[in-house]
Amino acid sequence: MESARHRTTLLALATVLYAAITSIFIRFEHPGLGIGHLFYIPIVLVAFSTGPLLGGGAGALAALLYNIGIIINPRLPSTLEVEQTLIRLLTFVTIGVLIGMFVRRNRSLLDELGRLADRDSITGLPNTRVFQSAIERRLASGASFVLLVGDIDELRRINRESREAGDDALRRLADRLIAAKRPGDEVARVGADEFAVLAGLHGDDARSLALTLERQLRLAGEGVTFGWATCPQDGDNALALYRAADERLYARKMARGLRHDVQDESALRLPA
Repeated sequence: MESARHRTTLLALATVLYAAITSIFIRFEHPGLGIGHLFYIPIVLVAFSTGPLLGGGAGALAALLYNIGIIINPRLPSTLEVEQTLIRLLTFVTIGVLIGMFVRRNRSLLDELGRLADRDSITGLPNTRVFQSAIERRLASGASFVLLVGDIDELRRINRESREAGDDALRRLADRLIAAKRPGDEVARVGADEFAVLAGLHGDDARSLALTLERQLRLAGEGVTFGWATCPQDGDNALALYRAADERLYARKMARGLRHDVQDESALRLPA
């Protein structure tokens, strides 16, 4: 919305400048003064706010207004030299196209950087910052929902074999979670070996959802243990919900004999 408003403002300013420069050119231009060079300003504004196509069109419009000014201004020769007209048209259009191309490329890079800033570099899933925003949106809506926090059972062992194998395991699990999620569910990587899922369910469905997801992943060859929390039963803020889910997760892993030193293992869980 803000970007669209900014572009509209630039286009409106360019329109005003076209009219003002043309008027000044007709009234005050004389051989050697160079008022016509001011047309570069609205060309740049149009190209910057749109792209190469309209930037080139802005250059063509400037060349047309320049020629109209030559015809109307009594201080200037009223004859239009073909060579000069073509050179002026080519220059104005080229400037508009080049700036438009640069701006479009720059916007593409900014969009890509913005996308990468919201994604985990290994799995491509939304990262902790994006997931935090997703929780806040659900809390603001007032609807009940479930938070699942899952931990890969054997990631430390896999990482001892090779870091590449560990990264492959993370990517594989991310793909499985994306395939298993239902409409409205949100999945993210929130730690070194932890993934999280948000689901719009009633509180008494949280445990069954966690167990069902564990079974689906184990059938696909992925060992993952989930903890869960429900809003508002287990908390009315993101921190309380995550703590409740994390406590259930580690209690279940210890009961299964998968955690011998919770404190040591927790220290490895870094934000993605």
